[in-house]
Amino acid sequence: MDEKIKKEIDGMSQYEMCRLWRFTKFDGPMHYLFKGEVGEYFQKVLGEKGGFTQEISKSLGWDS
Repeated sequence: MDEKIKKEIDGMSQYEMCRLWRFTKFDGPMHYLFKGEVGEYFQKVLGEKGGFTQEISKSLGWDS
């Protein structure tokens, strides 16, 4: 995995990661965050930061 992408993921807050998870279009420019090795790393880091909680889900809502 590219170190730049790894640093980008590591630098995101739990909230930012959840927002991307919910609202990224899977054919859009950020879709690479959810595929293959990068996707596995994204999920691992999000889990380490506390995952996608009910509180964050409610805060995000469903409208991007």
